[in-house]
Amino acid sequence: MAVTGWLESLLAAEKTALLQDGRRKVHYLFLDGKEMAEEYDEKTGELLVRKWRVKSALGALGQWQLEVGEPVLPGAGNLGPELIKESNANPIFMRKDTKTSFQWRIRNLPYPKDVYSVCVAQKERCIIVRTTNKKYYKKFSIPDLDRYQLPLEDSSLSFTYANCTLIISYQKPKEIMVAESELQKELKKDNRT
Repeated sequence: MAVTGWLESLLAAEKTALLQDGRRKVHYLFLDGKEMAEEYDEKTGELLVRKWRVKSALGALGQWQLEVGEPVLPGAGNLGPELIKESNANPIFMRKDTKTSFQWRIRNLPYPKDVYSVCVAQKERCIIVRTTNKKYYKKFSIPDLDRYQLPLEDSSLSFTYANCTLIISYQKPKEIMVAESELQKELKKDNRT
């Protein structure tokens, strides 16, 4: 089964872990050269950040691609050489997982809740967010389900809207929750040695 395949590749990867600022930071180096860095809250064990880096065809290290966590604003006030800055009123898409669900937040969406439609596209293996007024459209996949080769289910999807933020939740399948708890046990065991 694919669940054990991904878990085995995680356990077989070369790992470096450290505790810093109340976070457990784990760096994975996979056999194929990919790198993954994760940060967990030390007290709750909740995943705060996950990012990936892949080597280019010539072997140079690429940029980190954020999968989970809040995106870092480029320059944070520094306009840089191009002197163009993205509007802070644009929608901001980010993923923030909980213990029991995958969760995405889309900030700066000013429309009422009944305007939004959130559904699962089975053929494309993704979730689609759209508005009836055709002002916003977003497609995104759940990489965790792809890695474990699990199907997307409509019944696991829900959404809510508050404070100009659309919050989309997808309940984690039991297989993923079991694999995550096994990985946490392994990481805690590695930290003790």
